Amino acid sequence: MTVFLLCLQIFLFRIVDVSMGVVRTIMLVKRKTYLAALIGFIEVLIWFLIVRNALNSDEQSIFVAIAYALGFATGTLVGGLLSKKFIRIKINVQVITSGRNDTMIKAIRTSGFPATVLEALGSGDDKSKRYLLYIEIENKNFNKLKELILNLDPNAFIFVNELTSAVNGFFYEKK
Repeated sequence: MTVFLLCLQIFLFRIVDVSMGVVRTIMLVKRKTYLAALIGFIEVLIWFLIVRNALNSDEQSIFVAIAYALGFATGTLVGGLLSKKFIRIKINVQVITSGRNDTMIKAIRTSGFPATVLEALGSGDDKSKRYLLYIEIENKNFNKLKELILNLDPNAFIFVNELTSAVNGFFYEKK
């Protein structure tokens, strides 16, 4: 029973500290260094305590290593899910339409998405006129926007970049 409790403890605490590591990394990328440092302190403290506990145990079971590895993998998954759910990320969505499509632009704007529209030409031998759309939104609204675009233009080319900073302008808000 001692091996089981040790493995359970290692598994659960690894989930916590690895999840914190994922969130800490995202905070660093988002330039929130003080918060990342605080999370890092707590993360390493938990890691140290659980590793010390695991290494000082008299148990020689492979299950200790498996619990450690499973905790790490599960913590990575949980950290990714937590960051997706709670960390807001602004994204720049760029869309190249397959042709001029004023209906799409009207539908996008009517749905509350701010869109800047530029005329564009196709590449190579295809010199047909198209639109290039710039849309800045929070990542949680991307699926709604993508569905709207693809319903109106199934051949639209959509690409997304994370937005690190923006000055002026506005973002989509639910009405």
